[in-house]
Amino acid sequence: MRRRFGVLAALAVALPLAAALPAQAAACPQVRVPGAEKQVIACLGDLTTKGTSASGHTDQSDWSGLSSPGAVNPSGVPGVQIDGYFPDASTGDTNHGWNHDSQFVVRLPERWNGGLVVAGSPGNRETYANDFTISDWALAKGYAYAATDKGNTGVDFYRDGVRPGDAVAEWNHRVSELAAAAKAVVRQRYGRPARTTIAAGQSNGGYLVRWQLENRPDLFDGGVDWEGTLFTAEGPNLLTFLPKALRAYAKGDAAGVAAAGFAPESDFLWPFHYQYYWDFTQRVFREEFDPAYDGDTEAGTPFCASGTPGCDTDYDYASRPASVKQAMARVSLTGKIKRPLVIVHGTLDALLPIREDSDVYARMIADRHRDRLLRYYRVEDGTHVDSLYPAFPDRLRPLLPCFRSAFTALETWLGRGTPPPPSATLPRPATGDLENTCTLGATP
Repeated sequence: MRRRFGVLAALAVALPLAAALPAQAAACPQVRVPGAEKQVIACLGDLTTKGTSASGHTDQSDWSGLSSPGAVNPSGVPGVQIDGYFPDASTGDTNHGWNHDSQFVVRLPERWNGGLVVAGSPGNRETYANDFTISDWALAKGYAYAATDKGNTGVDFYRDGVRPGDAVAEWNHRVSELAAAAKAVVRQRYGRPARTTIAAGQSNGGYLVRWQLENRPDLFDGGVDWEGTLFTAEGPNLLTFLPKALRAYAKGDAAGVAAAGFAPESDFLWPFHYQYYWDFTQRVFREEFDPAYDGDTEAGTPFCASGTPGCDTDYDYASRPASVKQAMARVSLTGKIKRPLVIVHGTLDALLPIREDSDVYARMIADRHRDRLLRYYRVEDGTHVDSLYPAFPDRLRPLLPCFRSAFTALETWLGRGTPPPPSATLPRPATGDLENTCTLGATP
């Protein structure tokens, strides 16, 4: 078994639900999720977070910290919810007291528009992490919705698997597994197959969108990627820019942090990200792809001083053995998307800097001559999590409304063949409700 990791993650894990799911209602449609080891069906008066928060069919701690407090969501969508899990040996997901990973949720609205949205959780979060940001919106539009915890959760997700890279590789498998199963469930429930299946996700969930459109075009018709993580064997990746930023920030070297890829204008966000994100993220993903780096020492010494044996601040991806790059290559992206993709990414992202992530991925897609399938919107003043907006309302812009505009644009692209506005950097509006509105395309 992979070694333990002793640090707590900021905004990474969810708490158990207070009680088990309510018993299934007798009148609920008796549909089965193919391959599920366990499933619980419930007919609900409202599948959105307004209803499921009251009924116990979501866990708010799964999705806390991802949206700004002024974001307005739809509600009042009746239908069927199926909670369960696929066979798996790992036990990190504590929802419902199941202590079983590969948990999923499938939601089937009474009024169905013929579509299906499939999502994987951001970060290392559990099953309901996309409920507020993606599920509510999709359900109100009439889509069936399915989400997975990606097969491993929590601060030591990297312990799942035998070889380096196994945990992240499982993420991709679990999204594909759920998509195939959800398609079968939709056919059972509505008597016909889904007309359109869309992959959607944020951060690590956005990476999953990219991977699925590159590798499983048989399952998806298109996708919306909200600042997805970029894994490439030769870099950039999390292990190429985060150690540089850690070293520079610890020395007060702002130019060095900028040289690592972070926008100089995002410097007001660096103290928070240094404390809560950079160090933790660097260490857990280094454990996933390069567990031998720290030898026999206990993994996860936070904020260790440069020069300490096994200190992740000193990590140099380029000098590591070929086996590390081989592990990264197993889950790397290529840019060879095979279905339409819309990307939104904030210019002030202080965890996944846009210059080292989506700018690069867009070039990779172009190099593969697939840019006709891409629309890429760089959102001025957007950062990695919208929950930081209230602290800096004059300097940041929430990305959730831009994600929703991108989703609507993809719908039109897939449904009518009308491409979205050209890729552009979206200027921050001087006025208006930034928490709930976003217009795609360049403005005069």
